[in-house]
Amino acid sequence: MTSSIKVALAGAGAFGLKHLDAIKLIDGVEVVSLVGRERDKTEEAARKYGVGHVTTELSESLKVPGLDAVILATPTQMHAAQAIACLEAGKHVQVEIPLADSLKDAEAVVAAQKKTGLVAMAGHTRRFNPSHLFVRKRILAGEFHIQQMDVQTYFFRRTNINALGQPRSWTDHLLWHHAAHTVDLFAYQARSPIVKANAVEGPIHPDLGIAMDMSIQLKCANGAICTLSLSFNNDGPLGTFFRYIGDSATYIARYDDLFTGKDEKIDVSKVDVSMNGIELQDREFFAAIREGREPNASVAQVLPCYQVLGALEKQLAAA
Repeated sequence: MTSSIKVALAGAGAFGLKHLDAIKLIDGVEVVSLVGRERDKTEEAARKYGVGHVTTELSESLKVPGLDAVILATPTQMHAAQAIACLEAGKHVQVEIPLADSLKDAEAVVAAQKKTGLVAMAGHTRRFNPSHLFVRKRILAGEFHIQQMDVQTYFFRRTNINALGQPRSWTDHLLWHHAAHTVDLFAYQARSPIVKANAVEGPIHPDLGIAMDMSIQLKCANGAICTLSLSFNNDGPLGTFFRYIGDSATYIARYDDLFTGKDEKIDVSKVDVSMNGIELQDREFFAAIREGREPNASVAQVLPCYQVLGALEKQLAAA
């Protein structure tokens, strides 16, 4: 590898642009190819960010000379197959959450990583948000132990739109996408595997074909519990809000911000080199490539999350 890591970004939508903004702040990384479904919009983004190569096909991007790595911010249904294609082409890969929308596909990506030995990381951003990093450091220091997490993931998406309010070419999913954030974070922060999981869901949307409301209960081997409420029907404050209830404090995390249980803001600006979870996630990916090591949120590390989601899917199907 040259001194500069050459990376391709697939997916020039809402989250792809977040990665492009983050990469601008990271030394020694160059975006050399941009892949998008709509040529005109992709070329516009490439001009804005100074990317020289534009294509609508990932396979073409993988042939760019000197390419080292790929970040996939493409539709969920494409993640597993594209991640495997990148690994088989000899490229390190970071795939946005979720790694896959089935346990079988998630296992296939892990198998491909083991076969190639390349860096393969999933974009489980909550591991990198400064709010959660603050709590993590207290946990690792033995100063805080989770007794319960209460999490609300609320959006208003009765039509198929993305985070920018634009029409989406694919359908989002409460279980395989939004629940994945919390299922992984809960086990990660509790430092204990999930041993019990239950779920119920509301009616299936007649057009989108997905449940618009869901409730999940989790329990770790060490006794910590988690209650997760998810909705695409919520016409109010949007996003995911985490309440950590522990033996020594209560914390409320709202993306990169953190508050006490009494809603007093906590300064997390010194937790890491950035206040942007996406930037910290990307920094970890590129550092792992340079150092030849397994990254935090490697596909192997997050596989237990998808095992839980797979079990919940079976449970819901049988209900």
